[in-house]
Amino acid sequence: MLAHHVPTPCPDELRIIRSMGLPQRDGPVRHAAHSPFPAPDRSPAPEAVQPPMSGRERPLRCFLIEDSALIRQNLQATLEELLGARVVGHAEDESAALQWLRNHPGEADVAVVDLFLRSGSGLEVLRHAPRGMQQPRLIVLSNYATLDMRRRCTALGADAVFDKSSELEELLAYCERLQDDERPAH
Repeated sequence: MLAHHVPTPCPDELRIIRSMGLPQRDGPVRHAAHSPFPAPDRSPAPEAVQPPMSGRERPLRCFLIEDSALIRQNLQATLEELLGARVVGHAEDESAALQWLRNHPGEADVAVVDLFLRSGSGLEVLRHAPRGMQQPRLIVLSNYATLDMRRRCTALGADAVFDKSSELEELLAYCERLQDDERPAH
């Protein structure tokens, strides 16, 4: 089992955390504790309530490439609860992400990629990800979605780029459009 590593937030992340009015914790600041994603509601859902479904026969299948367990869990809960999507797997580093993408063609409609991973980078995932009809659309979700970084990601094959701290609604709208689209990924 891999040791859990929690990255220390950079000054830009701390500025974003403070601007969002998120509470500061005593002791070392943990990046994942200040996720822009709301904590999932753990209360049991009534039996009759079903997740929203689109015109698709099956839910949007998502593969998450994110090293923060808390952000990954909150993103999964958000995608499942608001879109009725299904997370089919995840990776915390570049190597595991590329291995999964190569070994599971056709199993995901989208791959949500963070740029800074436990080891390697999301940019390298974009550069080396397999392409083709059976491969997922590559969506970058990062705290570093500057104009220059968006251009780099797009040049490396990203289908879309969203900022974690300010564009979650846009990410959900993009995924909803894909979910309503009957065409296969790529």
